Amino acid sequence: MSRRRIDGSPHYGWYIVAAGTLCVFAGLGLGRFALGMLLPSMAASLHLTYARMGLIGTVNFAGYLIAVLFCGPLTDRFGSRRLISLALLLVGISMTLISRADSFAAVLLLYLLTGMGSGASNVPMMALISAWFVSRQRGRAAGFVVIGSGFAILVTGQLIPWLNGLAGEAGWRLNWLVLGGVVILAAGVCLAVLRNHPCELGLTPVGSREAEGGGAGPALPPQRLGVRTILHLGAIYFLFGCTYVIYATFIVTVLVNERGFPEATAGTFWSWVGLLSLFSGPVFGTLSDRVGRKAGLIAVFIIQALAYLLIALNLPGLSLYLSIGFFGIVAWAIPSIMAALVGDWAGPGQAARVFGLITFIFAIGQICGPAVAGVLAEKSGGFGGSFWLAALLAATAALLSAALRPEGGRH
Repeated sequence: MSRRRIDGSPHYGWYIVAAGTLCVFAGLGLGRFALGMLLPSMAASLHLTYARMGLIGTVNFAGYLIAVLFCGPLTDRFGSRRLISLALLLVGISMTLISRADSFAAVLLLYLLTGMGSGASNVPMMALISAWFVSRQRGRAAGFVVIGSGFAILVTGQLIPWLNGLAGEAGWRLNWLVLGGVVILAAGVCLAVLRNHPCELGLTPVGSREAEGGGAGPALPPQRLGVRTILHLGAIYFLFGCTYVIYATFIVTVLVNERGFPEATAGTFWSWVGLLSLFSGPVFGTLSDRVGRKAGLIAVFIIQALAYLLIALNLPGLSLYLSIGFFGIVAWAIPSIMAALVGDWAGPGQAARVFGLITFIFAIGQICGPAVAGVLAEKSGGFGGSFWLAALLAATAALLSAALRPEGGRH
């Protein structure tokens, strides 16, 4: 029988969410999204071309791709709690070592390891939500977890220029060292707080005592998730991975190198993306709980396409602010909706495996995005074409989302 709380304290599932937010803040937010702020000073110090800048982002996503291949078996073997903590430790150590790197090759190798840690922490963390929350609350819970990336953008947009100012040309090295230390601390917190299942504490999932119905859709047994459904979801997630990463990796470079903004001003813009993105997961995750995952996906991809298009058009003044606003308000909405959708259709027992599979496809998109964008920018002398491509692919993702069958898992 489940232990009942009589003191009015929050369900422990919300402590899982808080630890998950910290996990995403450290593993993805600092491990990945700080790169966009660090690239201009790293490029100047290590004499990097646009193509090499894109390759640094690509190897990180390659590491992510490698890790998600093994997330299902590793979660079964070690449990989510230990796997997440060890993965974050890998992220933190590799980031601190980048601060000592003196060659392009060394940065590539270490950032590959950072990507592996990011993948091995993020996938089991998102899947853990399915064990702790019933279907009608998964979108909201996952939405709060993914805003960790927004907090990281908000922090690094201010912290990185400040540390660069303190250390001058070596500022990027100090930044990697400080950020890596923060990730190591986060690994310890996650080890202390996370639990693999509510039953470990004598609890049932959040919302399990509520009346059935009102969710985004019925939870289908794993055997009803056909290959076509998984590939369909994977294609949508691939396009998200391919497009959002172009914006996240290169928007600061565009602001500094093509629009002429000082690094500190570009950092302020990036911080605004982080601030706005704090609302993206909870708002659109909750929206998907109410109106359905399909409608939520369509809305988000349309808004993202507009954000990319406004940069591609290179319009003056207001368009830049609108682009940053559009991207920020939906930045982490897709992962929260997809995590909830997989939990609905696959069930908690198979969520880690299925989410790992579509995340593998998503990671391929992340590899393609910065690599193609960097090469296009190298050939054309700017990132306009790269953002045109991102807008087109986001529009395609909206169409694929519209083609999802409401019942899911039946084709």
